[in-house]
Amino acid sequence: MFCPFCRHPDSRVIDSRTADDGAAIRRRRSCPSCGRRFTTQETVILMVAKRSGATEPFTREKIVSGVRRACQGRPVSDDQLALLAQQAEDTIRARGLAEVPSNEVGLAILGPLRDLDEVAYLRFASVYRGFESLADFEDEITALRQVRRVMDHDGTGVLAP
Repeated sequence: MFCPFCRHPDSRVIDSRTADDGAAIRRRRSCPSCGRRFTTQETVILMVAKRSGATEPFTREKIVSGVRRACQGRPVSDDQLALLAQQAEDTIRARGLAEVPSNEVGLAILGPLRDLDEVAYLRFASVYRGFESLADFEDEITALRQVRRVMDHDGTGVLAP
């Protein structure tokens, strides 16, 4: 670790603590050359494997921008989108893999989005699942209605009619 002040190629760790609910480690460091202190943060980089075979680092911002398009004109706030992206990331990281297929990212988004806004869910699902006909939409709406009936009936949650 290079010192950000004098570029000395070594530093000494003074203190380490977990951050971001255990997803990162913050380290307080001291440079033996100039004596100045600085903080570093280490995180595990989660990679997403695209359908094309390429990989790229996971970012919540990409989830937010994709879901924002589906939520256009819907009563969904930026805070709700940020929470959805956090929920999706937590689901993905809980799998314990260093690399996840992009379709698993989409699956991690669908559940929280369905709970947030059904219209936005249908929009996102139509692109994600590649709906090609009116029957595809009808099938998904039927499935949504069944989920709503189960949630309303067993008391695990109430979705407005």
